[in-house]
Amino acid sequence: MPAQRDNEKARRDYWTKQMESAYGFMDKILEYPVEECGESLVSLPQSVREEGVAVQFSQTRLAENHERLFCLRRGLVEDFITASREMNDRGWTLRVEDGFRSRVMQKDVALHESVFDNTLKRVIWETNGKMPEPKLMLRRLTALCATRPKIGTHMSGSAIDISVLRTDDLSEIERSGSYLELSELTPMASPFASAHAILNRTEISEIMQRHGFIAYPYEFWHYSKGDAYAEHITDSGKPARYGPVDFDIANGNITPISNPKAPLHSLEDIEKHIELSLNRLNANRQED
Repeated sequence: MPAQRDNEKARRDYWTKQMESAYGFMDKILEYPVEECGESLVSLPQSVREEGVAVQFSQTRLAENHERLFCLRRGLVEDFITASREMNDRGWTLRVEDGFRSRVMQKDVALHESVFDNTLKRVIWETNGKMPEPKLMLRRLTALCATRPKIGTHMSGSAIDISVLRTDDLSEIERSGSYLELSELTPMASPFASAHAILNRTEISEIMQRHGFIAYPYEFWHYSKGDAYAEHITDSGKPARYGPVDFDIANGNITPISNPKAPLHSLEDIEKHIELSLNRLNANRQED
């Protein structure tokens, strides 16, 4: 029992430390310079068909309400194709879980029942059963879901979330959790992931980085290039060339978001959703 308690404390401490570190990272990204280059967004499914590369795309809807927009900036598509082709040569098939997100999509990710409920359960676990204040819940959601356009690089058209499959049977490569794992296993270098999973995470990241896509340290599925995350992580000293944009799907036009630091969620909104989430969690316990 003491060893089990020690392990639980270690997991809890690691989670808290990583979430606080991720929040600090977001603070830096909030101030990171961006010089938007204006490149258009390009369809990845169309690009892989044209290039004959084996890539899978998630069949799920984002937050159950939105068709996913598997798009990247035009200047990143060739690198995406070459990274995918290297995966194929390795006997792997990249599966894109998510791509570009609009403001509404980004907001809905954090408030979706499964994400919000799982995060709330994790934060209650973190606080040893105490009910978290809305401010703490918003802090954790900021680290996990990006609660402002400036810090959500899916909104820049420069980021993708990925899983990796074995090409022969399309079974998922072991990474100690699947997309969207929300736990102490989520950070890329989590010491609680298995040794085999860490090797796979490392090899996947090395392939992606050879083509310029930089791993976000706090999630084992998020990669981006040319945005504030990538430039900050690599300490390039360069401004990001991709910032958050509004995307008009009908005509393909993009427009830089004029107030990218504006929050997508209020504390009142988070407080309301905590109450809704608790009602759902309590109802589920009663059913069990």
